[in-house]
Amino acid sequence: MRTWLAAVVVSCLPAMAAAQGMSYPTKPVTIVVPAAPGGVTDALGRTLAQRFTEAWGQQVIVENKPGANNQIAAEYVTKAAPDGYTLLIGPEVTFVVNPSLYPKLSYDPVKGFTPISGLVTINHALIANPALPVQSVKDLIALAKQKPGAINYGTFGVGSSGHLNMELFQALSGAKLQAVHYKGATPALTDVVAGHIQMMFISVGSAVPQWKSDKVKLIAVGAGKRMALLPEAPTVAESGLPGYEAVSWFGLFGPPGMPADIVTKINAEVRKVFADPDIKKNFLERQYFESIAGSPEELTSYIKADEPKWRKVIQDAKVKGE
Repeated sequence: MRTWLAAVVVSCLPAMAAAQGMSYPTKPVTIVVPAAPGGVTDALGRTLAQRFTEAWGQQVIVENKPGANNQIAAEYVTKAAPDGYTLLIGPEVTFVVNPSLYPKLSYDPVKGFTPISGLVTINHALIANPALPVQSVKDLIALAKQKPGAINYGTFGVGSSGHLNMELFQALSGAKLQAVHYKGATPALTDVVAGHIQMMFISVGSAVPQWKSDKVKLIAVGAGKRMALLPEAPTVAESGLPGYEAVSWFGLFGPPGMPADIVTKINAEVRKVFADPDIKKNFLERQYFESIAGSPEELTSYIKADEPKWRKVIQDAKVKGE
């Protein structure tokens, strides 16, 4: 009798799991955002939360947990129940930069999460105060080599994309520049416009309005090829540094061990959101984002491809997390 009952239970498990996936969600879902309200990551979270709520008929809320270069949010999610009710919007820094930046992490960047779907890529732009006497990447490299360390640039913190993009720029060009670290992209951009610092890398979406109002020069973009939404802007790669890219990406993750059917359901909803013409026009294109909604395996491939690149940049530049 015990053997028969065990066999019945085992035979029912696939059906039970399928039923769980079909009924999900049956209670509110939380999307954890590792940044303060108002930024790019928060905007992504709130867009998904609104669309998920509409599609599922269950409330999906955003919980902001900024700090420690995304470590606070990552630790919180990796320890959550793997039932699909706690999700993380993870910038690439969480998975491909922090492991080399810090001697010890409170989460495993590979085994500590269930990849669900890529979200967007963000190309960065190299901008400068109008008073800086350069018009191109070649001009900048030449001036920096004439005056090593005399040109400064802003970052959004040690180990941020704004910092490491410039470290890579220096490594490939041989230029020597001086970093000025801020606690966010906005105060650094404000100081570039005011002339307190000379230049920085920042998201194209943040750079273009300042450029169009003649408050900064847009020297080049870090995209792999010219952007369809900004074809007039040259890339850094075509301007003297072949192979250079300054691109951030964001993905949606859950705790380790999430049921495959729930992952599939969330993944399908993400793809649906970013395929919506209204989202494309009024969210993605307005911010100069590019969708990378795809399979969990494709999201994993981003991590595998980027980690060695940034590990080398961090080690060569001897960057240490604060």
